[in-house]
Amino acid sequence: MIEFHLDTRSGVPPYRQLVDQVHRALRLGVLTEGDRLPTVKEVAAQMAVNPNTVLKAYRELEYAGLVAPRPGVGTFVTRTLDDTVHPEYAPLRRELVDWLTRARAAGLAEESIEALFQSTLGDRTGDPLPETGAAR
Repeated sequence: MIEFHLDTRSGVPPYRQLVDQVHRALRLGVLTEGDRLPTVKEVAAQMAVNPNTVLKAYRELEYAGLVAPRPGVGTFVTRTLDDTVHPEYAPLRRELVDWLTRARAAGLAEESIEALFQSTLGDRTGDPLPETGAAR
């Protein structure tokens, strides 16, 4: 079962954080078809948020066709976003683990690693980075 975490400093609304965490769990195979999500009451208590926040997240996931509520039973995953079945997944993951190891050895903090990754991921220009590896 997924365990949610709330980052109050991120600036991302709590409901969006829940949706994003479920998406990640579905993409990584942590959640699979048929798995039950924690109840709204459980998540609201664990994260100290209003139950309506959790309901909003669960409704968005339902509209996306990823989960379905079963009255009196819970909310269940109806499909996955698992990319791990692709043959490219394992070698890419190994390369990423190697890169993360090098980044940590270079003294980068987790926040800096995440910022570097996010800025690189968000770079849609298609321009290759300079050979020096310096960020633009």
